[in-house]
Formats: sequence, structure tokens, C-alpha cells
Amino acid sequence: MSEERPQAPQANGRSQGFATRAIRAASTIPPVDQVPTSVPIYQTVTFGSLDAVELGDVLGDRRPGYAYSRIDNPTSDALARAIAELHGAEAGFCFGSGMAAIHAALLSTLQATDHVVVTDALYGGTHSLLRRVLSRYGVRSTFVDATDPGAVEAAFTPQTRLLYLETISNPTITVTDIGALAARAHARGVLVAVDNTFASPYLCRPLELDADLVIESCTKWLGGHSDVLGGAVVGRSEFIARVREVQTDTGGIISPFAAFLVLRGIETLALRMERHSASALTLARFLEEAPGVTRVFHPGLPSHPQAAVAQRVLRSGGGMLAFEVESREAAGALLGALTIPPMTASLGSVHTIAVHPPSTTHRQLDAEALRAAGIPEGLIRVSVGLEEIEDLITDFEAGLRAARSAVTA
Repeated sequence: MSEERPQAPQANGRSQGFATRAIRAASTIPPVDQVPTSVPIYQTVTFGSLDAVELGDVLGDRRPGYAYSRIDNPTSDALARAIAELHGAEAGFCFGSGMAAIHAALLSTLQATDHVVVTDALYGGTHSLLRRVLSRYGVRSTFVDATDPGAVEAAFTPQTRLLYLETISNPTITVTDIGALAARAHARGVLVAVDNTFASPYLCRPLELDADLVIESCTKWLGGHSDVLGGAVVGRSEFIARVREVQTDTGGIISPFAAFLVLRGIETLALRMERHSASALTLARFLEEAPGVTRVFHPGLPSHPQAAVAQRVLRSGGGMLAFEVESREAAGALLGALTIPPMTASLGSVHTIAVHPPSTTHRQLDAEALRAAGIPEGLIRVSVGLEEIEDLITDFEAGLRAARSAVTA
């Protein structure tokens, strides 16, 4: 006996056609009584409301909820809450890249004629954003040595609205005494924003050191696998509300799938950072004794210029180090001889990544600007991955032999 066929749905007393039924059937949300152990990917642009009044209230921020994923999405929101929780922040907001997060953080605090004091040990993209983009709209920047509190103090003007720092600087691995500088800034009514990307919230939580806004590139340690782009800004609710307003008007929110990947990465952040830190310190100690290496920078080394600050500010030395060889040519030969690190940029990955900052991450800076930022021509920046440390040391030994050959050739 044949089964009875289900009746077609009715709409205003009329049976619905195939196309209508196909759309409705494919977008019906199944009921789930059990709580998932991973945050679901809300891969949808729009969310339905009960009526037009509710939709207007959600879009107008008069009630919580979701209407349009360019403004808010549950998966993206879950990531923002997670990063805020790690930092002990009241709120957070996530973006499609670290640069989008930096852009929103700056725009949320600065306007035309405002002045910002910036560490001169700074990521090249941030340097370019301030020098080439925001300067066109009347935002003035003064770059200073953030390891010199007196120089920071002297750079403040009546128009200064923001002090912008990096916990561990890119690429020279300078460690900033955030608390001491925040005290000086706040005494003048100046806000403090800190790019914490090189540290991650595992090593440092700048809000606990009196920063006002903290920026993370989720692309790096938080995601951890070189497979996702993202950024975040966390801080007090009133500051993040302004950050969110900038995002609403400029459209830089992180995608739901990208947010899911970062959430997955965060679950192993502590374990990865312990391994990254241990391997980086071992490699740094090897490089300190290796012929052909002029200087090594890692916060865990007693020789680091801010070793005492690092002991106070950081949980451990972290996975980033830098070292200097004799010349740009020697650096190129070394990098060309390495077999484990891929010939690529970025950092904070399971893969070890070694780059020559003057020609990659800080390519926007001319020779004079590189000197001003303390970046020598032979500097190599290394993000130490999760490979066996013995293999990495063997690889860098070969690279250093190639560098010495390039110098003597």
C-alpha cells in the first residue's frame, strides 16, 4: 500500500508552488534541544524578526538581537566575547583582519586636528596607516622611543588624544612598560591603545596594566594555523560601542566561518604558546652563541634591553625573536638556505616563519625611516612554530653558514 503523500503548505488559502516550497524547506531551522559543544557557524546574512517593530528596534540598537550580519552575527559575537573574556574586558568587537581592527580603534578615538603619540617600534602597516592615510584627514602623529618615558612625555601636546603602543614591538621585539606609560598618558587625559598581537592574551593582558583599548590580530597566535584572517578590539563597553559604530559605517566585520576558525584556535592557545615560547627561547640561546650573529632579541634572554620590563609585563618570552646578521645580502642568503620555514610572511603559526622586515613587513619604510625605527638592514624576524627544536637549530645552522659565505664571497 502506498504511503499518503504530505499535503503542500498553504499560503492565504492557496497551495504553494515548488520554488516557494524549495526555498522554505531549505531554510527551515531544525529544533535542537541539546547544547552544542562548539559554537555553530551562523552562515547567514539576514535574521528574521517577529514583526517590523522588532526589526527596527534591533537595527536601531534599541533591543539586543541580530538582523544583518554586516552589523552583528552570533558566531562573530561569540568570538568577540571570548577574546574579551581572555583579556578581562567588558566588551569586544571582531573584524575581518588585524588592520581593520587597528583602523577602527584609531578612528573611534581620533578626529581631524587630533594628535597621536606612537611608538617608533611599530608594524609597517600601522605606520603607513598613520603617515599616508589618516594624515590626509588632519590626524597628526609623533613617533617616539617608547622605552624612554621622558621622550613619550615630551611628545604630548594639548591636542594629543591617544598614545599608541605595541606590547612586543614588530619587528625589533622591544618590550613596552605599558603601566608606566599609561600612568603618564592618563595624567594628561590621553587614552592608551595597545597592539598585543606579538604577545597574545596568554602572555600579556594590557587592560590589567591600565590600557584603554587592546588590539589583537586574530590571524596570528589566536588563530594559530595560518588559515584565517581576523582582528579584534577589546576594552570598556563605552569604548567598544564607538568601535562598533565605526565598523557599522565602514563594514569590516569578521565572517562567521573565520570567527569559528579563530574560536577553534583559542581552545589550544595556552598549549601552543607554552611550546612556542620554550622553542623560541632555546633557538634564541643557540643564536646568541652562533658565529655571524651580531645581536639577538628575545624577551626571555638576560641580554634583552628590556629584560626587567619583560619579567613584569609578560608571562613568558613568547614565540617571537629577531636577530641581526652583517648585511641585507647575508640575511637574504640565510633565508634562502632555510628548508623548514616556508618563504612567506605573517607570524603566529604552527609553522616557523622567518622574514627580512626591511623588504617585507616594513617595506613601506625608506632607509631613513628604517634607521629611525631601529631596524637594521640585516635584521631577521622569526616566529617560532611547533616543529622539533632540534630540526630548527639544524636548519638555522645551515642558514648561518650560507650567510657567512655570502659575506666572504
